[in-house]
Amino acid sequence: MLGGHVLVPLCASLSPLRCGCVRVNPLLSQFSSRAWPWLEPRSWGRRPSGAPPPAQCTMGNANEKKPTPPPGGITQKLREDVTCSICLDVLEDPVSIDCGHNFCRSCLSAHWSGVSAWGLRCPECRAPCSRDRMTPDVRLRSLVEKIRDLPCKETLTAPQTASTQAPGAVAEPGRPVQLVRLDEAGDLTLDEEALSRCLEQGGVGDAPVCLVSVIGEQRMGKSFLLNYLLRRLRSLDVKDDGSWMGREEEPLEGFEWRVGTCSVTKGVWAWSQPFWVCAEGRQVAVLLVDTEGSMDIARDTETSVKLSALSMLLGSYQILNVSRQLKDPDLEYLEMFLQVAEEVGKEYGLQPLRHLDLLVRDWSSSQLLGVDGGKEHLADVRQMLEATSPCKHPKALEVLSRSSSRCYLLPFPGRRIMTGRGGALRDMDEDFRQSLRDYVIAVVGLAGDRVWRSRDGELVTGTQLVAGIKKFLYLIKKHRSGFSSPCQMAITFHNERVIDRARADHALFLREKVGDSQNMFKCLGVRPGKMAERLAERRKLLLGRCREHTQGPAADTEALLTELEEQMRREDEQFLETYGKCFKKFAILAGVGVGGLLLAPVGAAAGAGISATAIAAEAAVVLGVAEAAAIGVGAGAAAGVVAGAGAGLGVGRRIVREDTEKARAAGGAGQEGDDIGDVPDDRPLI
Repeated sequence: MLGGHVLVPLCASLSPLRCGCVRVNPLLSQFSSRAWPWLEPRSWGRRPSGAPPPAQCTMGNANEKKPTPPPGGITQKLREDVTCSICLDVLEDPVSIDCGHNFCRSCLSAHWSGVSAWGLRCPECRAPCSRDRMTPDVRLRSLVEKIRDLPCKETLTAPQTASTQAPGAVAEPGRPVQLVRLDEAGDLTLDEEALSRCLEQGGVGDAPVCLVSVIGEQRMGKSFLLNYLLRRLRSLDVKDDGSWMGREEEPLEGFEWRVGTCSVTKGVWAWSQPFWVCAEGRQVAVLLVDTEGSMDIARDTETSVKLSALSMLLGSYQILNVSRQLKDPDLEYLEMFLQVAEEVGKEYGLQPLRHLDLLVRDWSSSQLLGVDGGKEHLADVRQMLEATSPCKHPKALEVLSRSSSRCYLLPFPGRRIMTGRGGALRDMDEDFRQSLRDYVIAVVGLAGDRVWRSRDGELVTGTQLVAGIKKFLYLIKKHRSGFSSPCQMAITFHNERVIDRARADHALFLREKVGDSQNMFKCLGVRPGKMAERLAERRKLLLGRCREHTQGPAADTEALLTELEEQMRREDEQFLETYGKCFKKFAILAGVGVGGLLLAPVGAAAGAGISATAIAAEAAVVLGVAEAAAIGVGAGAAAGVVAGAGAGLGVGRRIVREDTEKARAAGGAGQEGDDIGDVPDDRPLI
């Protein structure tokens, strides 16, 4: 009974206090990696929640199914006959069972692994079956492999999921959509919805992507070229005889274009519908990107750097469009673009400018055109660059010397097409028409291999690319003056990495302290005032490290550090507010418990003395000596618990009251009325 009198009230008193301390748990989630995205490892393989599942194209280990062709035409009819009724996909390692139906081996094994008391039955007709009679169907497997190869020769449209388009429905025709707007001040604005529609929906988010981007001087026919690439991608099932180029009088449609001296394309545009091509047994989403001319002489360097960086992210297959021959201004622009691409690739873990086409328009210096003429011109350019010492454009020389870089010469298109408005085939000179046809066929043929890859060689999906583009646009908004040159952009990226590392270290430190605050003994070991001092020391350490490693003008770096310090201080104050509440409750709880346990024996001894007196009284006549002593001990213990709890409560409150001023002086921001405080370290807690 004595233990019951002591422990039951004590446990009852612990319950509400413990529940109160649990209120600090939201702080744990606040300082989790989900609230601190910079703590997550840089990865290109994460699909955000809510993103559509992989459609038709699957990347993974060898045990996963191979990509299957999108439905359409004869391929769809054949697929209906070789579809597994369990997974509703083309059969993989097909097997036959007793009733004659066919299934994927893995699907059937998984289905039968959870079989009930009715035994093994066919999933389709429910006929009794035997696991031993699961026979591989070699002929059917061969047929499936042939069907998989069909899309390489047929027109491919964007694969649709069941949630976006019903089977057999005609795909919605694509259209140009503006991804990035550029205002007069040179600020870039991203349309996130349009970007997601192009790179994350329709299966593109989980597939490798090739973005064909034409860069260079404005009013040099970039949109004109993209529209003929569009015609070819729409007619992949047509032979390479030129019929895909359209009718003689058919006007050119797609991306907006017109003849003249005024720029048409503003910002960055993309074709809303991806085109699917086969490459190395996988499906690749090909998208066309039209970028405003970033070599405009009237444009400031900062805007050109921003556009170049964005063009790099939105182009795994870059085509540098120049006029007549590769001149020194073109090489200067290429050198700047390569510097930007190198820094952007380093920042976002991409292989920068793996594939570059040098497309020379209006070539008239020799009769040799196309690839053969391009080889000669490229050799002359490299020889010119190597002749100068030191090399004026070293990065341009290095890229133009790669085997993956090539040059193609296009002749003058003809007077009629330069003065007309339709861009029809009948207005082209014959040599230009033939050269354009050959070049477009070559570009489309290589698109499947010109996919985005990370610096480790891993394929980059549409969703991963969207994350990098959004982060870059965020940096542009944050550092408005940090892109005046490629070197300044490199400094901006470097400083951002330093600041992000400091944020990550600070968040990790807070998460550790949040975990300690959930432990009663660890929490009571560090009073709020002392914790405030530790947080202040940690801020000072991180700011000193950032000040040592940041680069650039002192005014810019100090502005970054001031912003970082304010952010860390706010987070520390928020943490200290909750930490102080938890410390207060633990202190009161400890006072109640310790006071009760210490004063209970005193009360028990006093009760024993009272009971001895009672022996000589009337109670001794009715009760025995032992019973009277037990009553006295119990009553004294109960009284001791009450007195001890009251004393402990008073001690706990006194402790937290005395600590208030010291915690605030050290930088804490305890909420008024919480009585959160500290006592000198050399004084005992209770």
